[in-house]
Order: sequence, then structure tokens, then C-alpha cells
Amino acid sequence: MFTGIIEHIGEVVALERKQDNLHISMRTPITSELKIDQSVAHNGVCLTVVSIDDDVYNVTAIKETLDKSNLGLLAVGHKVNIERCMKLGDRLDGHIVQGHVDQTAQCTHIGQEKGWHTYTFEYTPSQNITVEKGSICVNGVSLTVVNSQKNSFSVAIIPYTYEHTNFHYLKVGSTVNLEFDIIGKYITKMNMMRVLKNLEK
Repeated sequence: MFTGIIEHIGEVVALERKQDNLHISMRTPITSELKIDQSVAHNGVCLTVVSIDDDVYNVTAIKETLDKSNLGLLAVGHKVNIERCMKLGDRLDGHIVQGHVDQTAQCTHIGQEKGWHTYTFEYTPSQNITVEKGSICVNGVSLTVVNSQKNSFSVAIIPYTYEHTNFHYLKVGSTVNLEFDIIGKYITKMNMMRVLKNLEK
């Protein structure tokens, strides 16, 4: 379980494909604090630490993860948002994030306002929805939705978030990971089941 509050930006130092898996080597300021088998979110994707070598640790992404996220687009030198799993009893500063990416989206607009940046993202229409002022996780960052549309939305990024996440590396056309609010997903599923039940009558 995560909060969507990014701790550090990590750097991809090596990539190795074995069959359908991608082995990712990351260098971060917190590598020395990690343990084998610990869960760490990478751009919002929960992956397990499998080995540690000095300031570099390794994780493995399987095919399903690569198909649903932007991890398959990583290259050596890319910057990745990093968050360790939350500790039971800690304050929840963002929102409940599972580290299970639902789908990706493309950045369609970046605007610089007086004191903040705005980003607009468009995703393939699906059962996933956003609501105005609701929560959304973009590349692992807990954000508030503005201008919610059928298959697009915008977010406003304050200077601190801009500087301390990989948002300042994004460009129009960049692919990002989306995890939609878990409560919203349950409500959507319940409504779909209610509709199907009515159709069966």
C-alpha cells in the first residue's frame, strides 16, 4: 500500500530482458535503507526488490506489468518516481494507492501558469473514470483531478511536486501510468453489476 507521495527520483542504470520479463536496475538515495523482498513503487508500479548491490537495487517486471504500464518504455538514464510502501500507523498524506496501474495515458498539454504547471492527459476510453476534485495517481503521484472529461483530465502541479518528481521531464506525447481511485472502481463495478442484473430480469 502506498500514498502517492514521492520520496525520491531514481535513475535507471541497467535493463535486461529475459523471456517476457524486464529486470530493472535502479540507483536511488535510499538504496541502503531497502531490504530484499521489500515493495517499492516505480512510477506508481509496485515491484519487489530482489537484490541489492551498493547503491543499486534490482526489481523485475513481468509481461502483464509491462503491458499495462510505461515501464516497458524505460531506457538507461530515465528518471523514475520512487516511493516505499507505507508503514502501518503512518499518516496518510496522499490517498490510498495500491501500486497496481490500471492503464496508461498520453500527455496532451502542458501549461505554465503563475506559480504552477497544468498537465492534461488523455487515456483510451474504458470503465475507468475520474470525477471533479477526485483523486488520481499519475506516475505514482497522488493528485487532484480538475476538468474531468470522458477520457481525459487535467491536474495542477505546485513547484515542489514539479521539482521533486519526474513531472519536469514530461513532454507532450509522454506516456504516464494511471491508477484510478479504488473507491471509484468499486462503485463503478457495483453499478455495472446492478445494470447486468436488471437486464437479466
